[in-house]
Amino acid sequence: MTKRTAVYPGSFDPPTNGHIDLIGRAAKLFDTVTVAVAENNAKNAFFTVAERIELLKEVTRDLPGNIEITSFNGLTVDFAKNIGANALIRGLRVVSDFEYELTMAIANKKLEPSIETVLLMPHEDCMLVSSRLVKEIAQFGGKLTQFVPDVIAEHLKRKQEHNNP
Repeated sequence: MTKRTAVYPGSFDPPTNGHIDLIGRAAKLFDTVTVAVAENNAKNAFFTVAERIELLKEVTRDLPGNIEITSFNGLTVDFAKNIGANALIRGLRVVSDFEYELTMAIANKKLEPSIETVLLMPHEDCMLVSSRLVKEIAQFGGKLTQFVPDVIAEHLKRKQEHNNP
């Protein structure tokens, strides 16, 4: 039987409860799940790639042991093919995500026909959570406990204080 390996790519800036929910659910469906932090220089990231990897390792340590966390640069399907993955995990939170994810799934399928895209919906408590929303709430000192684990909230607060002394 072929090993089922999935890549869950994203910026994870910062990782949210929705991300963690999808990682845990994907880990039940696949033999290996590689959470891949995109090294996207076009985005103005709040956390460095190394910080995001460490945060993801911290918040996933109690999840199944078949989760790997790394970073990548370039096309997601190229990264997935290079590590032997046969699926990409993508999250669908709201209807507006569907058009973007459908476009990406079709493009990825044309680029690498051997890799399937699996769309997962997060738990309803996480449906409206996005990294952008979390950063905005953090910027204004809002309560983050329903959006991110405490450790992420602490890192956001420290980073915010460091950036705005």
